[in-house]
Parts: sequence; C-alpha cells; structure tokens
Amino acid sequence: MSEILSLDAVEQARLIASGALKAERLMEETLSHIAAVNPALNAIVSPREPDACLAAARAVDRDGPQGPLAGLPIAIKDLIDAQGLPTTQGSPVYGKTPAAKSHPMVARLEAAGALVIGKTNTPEFGLGSHTFNPVHGVTANPYDHGRTAGGSSGGAAVALAARMVAIADGSDMMGSLRNPAGWNNIYGFRPSVNLVHGDSAGESYFCELSTLGPMARSPADLVLMLQVQAARDPRLPHNLDLGPVDLAGATFKGKRLAWLGDWGGALPYEAGVLDTCEAALAQIEALGARVDRLPAPFPREALWQSWTTLRSWQVAAGSREDYADPLRRASYKASAKWEVERGLKLTGMEVHAASELRSAWFAAASELFDTYDAFLLPTAQCWPFPASQEYPEVIADVAMDTYHRWMECVVPASLIGLPALAVPAGFGAAGLPMGLQIVGRQGRDAAILALGQAWHRATHWPQTRPPAF
Repeated sequence: MSEILSLDAVEQARLIASGALKAERLMEETLSHIAAVNPALNAIVSPREPDACLAAARAVDRDGPQGPLAGLPIAIKDLIDAQGLPTTQGSPVYGKTPAAKSHPMVARLEAAGALVIGKTNTPEFGLGSHTFNPVHGVTANPYDHGRTAGGSSGGAAVALAARMVAIADGSDMMGSLRNPAGWNNIYGFRPSVNLVHGDSAGESYFCELSTLGPMARSPADLVLMLQVQAARDPRLPHNLDLGPVDLAGATFKGKRLAWLGDWGGALPYEAGVLDTCEAALAQIEALGARVDRLPAPFPREALWQSWTTLRSWQVAAGSREDYADPLRRASYKASAKWEVERGLKLTGMEVHAASELRSAWFAAASELFDTYDAFLLPTAQCWPFPASQEYPEVIADVAMDTYHRWMECVVPASLIGLPALAVPAGFGAAGLPMGLQIVGRQGRDAAILALGQAWHRATHWPQTRPPAF
C-alpha cells in the first residue's frame, strides 16, 4: 500500500493544493488499494466507474484545486443520495436506480472539491449496530474478519481503518458513527443536533434524535470535514454555528471530566471493556485532567423509556408509507418491523411524556456541565461480536430484551443532542479495539474536538493498523 494513503486528509489536501501531489495519482492509488482490500472487507459498495473517478481527479489537476477538500476521494454512506449512484439503504425495497441529485450535505462536500467514488455499506435502513443487509452483504471488521464492524456507519469506519479513504461521512442516531469508530480504532464525531443539517424536506421541528457527522483517523481531519458539513440553512428552523476550532492549543490540563462508566452499576459490560477504558482514563489524568467517578446522574430506565418511545416514533414516521405497502413490508427484517409497528401504535400523549423525560435529562445534564467540561462513557458495552450474529442477546449474564438494548451507553448523548466524540481507547486481550465517548454541553463542539486533539497528540492510536495492512 502506498504511504500516501496513510496520510491525514489535511496533509493530502495540502500537498494537492501546493502541487506536490497530483489528485490523479491519489485517485489511482486509492482505486488500486480498494481493489486489493475491499473484496475481503466489503466496506465500499456501489462504486463509481474508475474512468469517471480518474477523469474527475484529472479535472482537479487541470483546473486547480477548488475548495478545502479538492481532490480527496470520499465514499458516501448508503442512506443518503449521491448523484449518479444508487441509494439502497441496504434494502431490496429501493432497488439500484441512480440518484438524480445529491443530498444537500453531499452537495456541500462536492462543492468543496471532494470526489465521490462510491457508497459505504450500512445495515438495512440504518437500524442496528451491525453492518449487514440483503443487498450488499456483511462488512467485516479489519481487525478480525469474522467479527462485526459495528454500524450503522460500519462501511465508513472500515474504509477509514483500511486506508481506502482519509475522510468519510457518517450519521448517528443511536451511536451509529460512535460505535463503529470505537470498534475500528478511528475517530467519529456526533455534532450537536442542528449543526450539520440534513434535507429540508419533511418534518423539521419535533424529533431531533439523529444527525450527520464526520469520521476520520484524526481530529484535525474531523474538523476539516465538519467545517464543510456545517452550514446554516434558512429553510430549517434551528441552526447552530461551529465557530473557530483551536486545535493548536488543545490540552487536558485543568479540565474536569466525569466518568459515568456503568451508569452507577445499571449497565452491564462484557469483561475487559471497562478495564480498557479505565486505562485510557489513567492516561487522560496523566495529561493533566481531573477525572471524577460519579454515580448515575439520571435514572437509567427513564432514559430508556424516553429513548425507545421517541426512536420508534421517529422510525415509524419515516417508514410509514413504505410499510403500508404489503410487498415492501414483507422484505423488512424483524427488528425493523418491530420498530415501525411499535411506533405506529404510540399515542400523542405517550410521545409527549417521553419528551418530558428528555427535557428533565437535559436539565440534569446542564447541571452536570456546570461543574464538568465533559462526561465520559465507552462507545459500546461489548467487544465486536461474531458477524454471523445479528446482535448480542446476553451481556455479562444479563439478557438483552431488544435488538438495541446492548447500546444503552450511547443514549445519554443521543437523547438530548449533545456533541459526542468517539476516540480510540486501546485494545483488549483479543486484539480488538474499543473506544471512549467524550460528551460535552450542547453547542460546545469546538471544545470537545480540542480534547480529542489533545488525546490524539498523546496516543496516535489509529497508527496501529489492522494486521493485514
């Protein structure tokens, strides 16, 4: 593999802008490497024709770089549209008709010079944190091909870990870019809700559980991409600004952090997960931060009741038209059917009660942030499980009563739209990666990214490549 592909996106972009690296050469190396490694991993699906990719790269060299991402190859998560490529959402429901135009966020990336080379694999409809579907199959973890890559941004995470691309987009409702980031030894950033906007079509007021965000092998690359993704949209009612991000002065010195770990004993974890994260906490303390081990700041079951109600409501609202078609409904996997049917049965008062609980947690979290700069949790409650398994049914002898109960540790950030950065935490006894969430006050995205940079500068975990690379 060419060492060019191991460079950060910031460095690749700088070399292209200076003329020291041709976009065509970067594209040639990228396509060659994908051809070599993707068949075993299945991270990139629906690839664009190589000749079209090379022609786009030659245009950058001919016309000169236009935009901060000029000449950088990128593959788009297969839940949103990229012009000329199919959006299957991992379901046979949607077929493989090329999209007529790009999703607004993708259009922003393209306008900044990024070259879309294909899509990244995802679970059907993005539901579940294991990337497999009946259209494109299973995406393998590069550290163990028999294990899951996580999800729903599993294809994006694997493409980054395997050096197929230097930046990737993800989306995150219930840890969909944080969990795969942790299990692939990379970085994934869930921004504050309303910092990165999606499409203006449809409902835009009520339920703000999901957001788009960047994934990369360094916080600097996250910032490079996020500055393009984040843009005010006057067609939408809620807008946040990223503002300046100072990575040069990033430090843990003087920071106060709250470790919420197993949420006061309420959350089960597979052996070794908390130990790996505790070792990372010791490093953070050595870098000058104060880390306090706190009891649960809010009842676990109240969070879960609120989350499952609002999530099912939002999933059902987005799928109700497809689900009304018996032929399309018949192709849904069991977890998707369960989610939609549950959401369709909810009453307005049940949704209101769930939002009241969400509001109470937001108030409690605000009090926590009056004392602490961030709170910390693992990115998952177990290690990457066998790829043949749909989801973990038992963790630490505790039965999981839903297909997503094993991901409760990501709910505190998701429920109230907080910025959450997944950073590599190290490796367990079996050589598999685990991640750590750094979660901040709403709108404090720049401060959380700076903490990520301080961690990256001290550890450089993503440089520990999967064995095959």
